[in-house]
Amino acid sequence: MTDRPDDTTHFGFQDVPASEKAGRVQGVFRSVASKYDVMNDAMSFGIHRLWKDAMMDWLAPRQGQRLLDVAGGTGDIAFRFLKRAGHAQAVVLDLTEPMLVEGRKRAEADAMSDQLDWVVGDAMALPFPDNSFDVYTISFGIRNVTRPEDALREAYRVLRPGGRLMVLEFSQIPNELMQWAYDLYSFHIIPRMGQVIAGDRDSYQYLVESIRKFPDQDSFLAMIRAAGFENAKYRNLTMGVACLHSGWKI
Repeated sequence: MTDRPDDTTHFGFQDVPASEKAGRVQGVFRSVASKYDVMNDAMSFGIHRLWKDAMMDWLAPRQGQRLLDVAGGTGDIAFRFLKRAGHAQAVVLDLTEPMLVEGRKRAEADAMSDQLDWVVGDAMALPFPDNSFDVYTISFGIRNVTRPEDALREAYRVLRPGGRLMVLEFSQIPNELMQWAYDLYSFHIIPRMGQVIAGDRDSYQYLVESIRKFPDQDSFLAMIRAAGFENAKYRNLTMGVACLHSGWKI
């Protein structure tokens, strides 16, 4: 799909030409790649690890499956999947090569390189044939995609019949007072953490803003169904701070 001259999208709270968003997102993750995992622990007080474990519990990886982890960066989801599945294969795809470099380092340290491939690519135009994977995951990445609906259609295309989609993403707390408190923390504390830990306030300001621009749980569920997935449902994590969405290609 080609961007029209008047196509715009959001980059955090800014409206930008759609053709520019991917480059701006690359700049953000190129900047934070070396500190990305440390910042995840700091921002969530380590709770992101429990969310990812909950993702694996619901996914229930099995031997022989082939995973595509999109926006997989440093490999967190792929490593968890392979450890749960035992004998399996995973492809980690990310738009930003420095993130994949960090992931490769971790794979070598964990002696998992033989089960992993690392690919630089775009979630909206996956470089894989139809019906190539048993499982498609994307964790805290789909809100950074210029057109999430295109990414979901690509996920459907590359999954085999019977394949499963699972998305872990920040979402909305269905309680106004708690959402207010969470926003207060997000907008006032996280960018400061970014400055202190990663030396980059602006990138974490964008990441916080991108969370607030992402559709709520039910709106995103409708997008998954519109892409063709069936038996689609979601589970809130930590009262809706994050959410797991699941769907099947049947």
